[in-house]
Amino acid sequence: MKPQELKESLSRLIDSKIPTFIWGSPGIGKSSIVKQIANENNLDFIDLRLSLLDPTDLKGIPFFDSQSKEAVWAKPEFLPKSGEGILFLDEINSAPPSVQAAAYQLVLDRKVGDYVLPSGWAIVAAGNLESDRGVVYRMPSPLSNRFVHLNMEISFDDWKIWAYEKNIDNSILAFLSYKSEYLFNFDPKKNKKAFATPRSWEYVDSILKSKISFNNQLEVISGAVGEDASLEYISFRKVLDKLPDIKALLNGDKFDFEQDSEVLFALISALISYLKSATPKEIDKAIELSFNLPSEFSVMLIKDMQQNGIEIEDSKAFEEWVEKFSYLLE
Repeated sequence: MKPQELKESLSRLIDSKIPTFIWGSPGIGKSSIVKQIANENNLDFIDLRLSLLDPTDLKGIPFFDSQSKEAVWAKPEFLPKSGEGILFLDEINSAPPSVQAAAYQLVLDRKVGDYVLPSGWAIVAAGNLESDRGVVYRMPSPLSNRFVHLNMEISFDDWKIWAYEKNIDNSILAFLSYKSEYLFNFDPKKNKKAFATPRSWEYVDSILKSKISFNNQLEVISGAVGEDASLEYISFRKVLDKLPDIKALLNGDKFDFEQDSEVLFALISALISYLKSATPKEIDKAIELSFNLPSEFSVMLIKDMQQNGIEIEDSKAFEEWVEKFSYLLE
């Protein structure tokens, strides 16, 4: 499932308190989607990395209760005691079998030892694919059967919407719009320390904002997304020098729209970033400028404006655009 499709289905399963397992390659945003759902619904969120736990961390440690004269279990302090939220069991199939076994009862019966999960809490788990050659253990059938299983795949369009929301650097957005294959180039057959994923491109955004000197950027960015992606990205950034000042462009400055495709990808990304806080007049002007773009880039600009909540439906310029280009949307 694409991220937006998975998010919609997962939200419904969480509402129904149905235990759900998200499968996917490393770094594609599995945990981010669960956190987004929690934040958007004002739910508490507890992230448990089961690969770091021992069986007794979940079940608790038995001790003798002098009053009842019985052995009782000390309940884990980190498990929720009240309220509503999502208990996220990450890397569950990277946990040793003994820890997975301790999760059986928690997942199905919503209790373990003397601990009972509050009724307002849902359980979501996630793990990497066995084919990705990470440290994983085959999940026992009894535990596997306790989940609804959803497979998450990469979608550049979904990632782009998220990246605009998070104000990811325009150079990254433009580059990946131009060469979307570099959004995720993980190959489990190659033993590389660094490779491109949505998570590692978010690291690149942080690297750029950290003000690391340009002379060191290539090596540092290579450490995040790998050498091939880093070289391509650094080379692409040269096209940004060909971009006009967006505010001046929307105020009437001239620009040659007969440019190489990489320049136009960068222009679209720069326009969208600017238009998210633009005036209605500037939005109208951007739509008018789209008539000068090759048709595929004109459609890209309008679609990106709509996906990012930029109000264009009441624009007269948009009405004219629809009359001219609506056939391309069919």
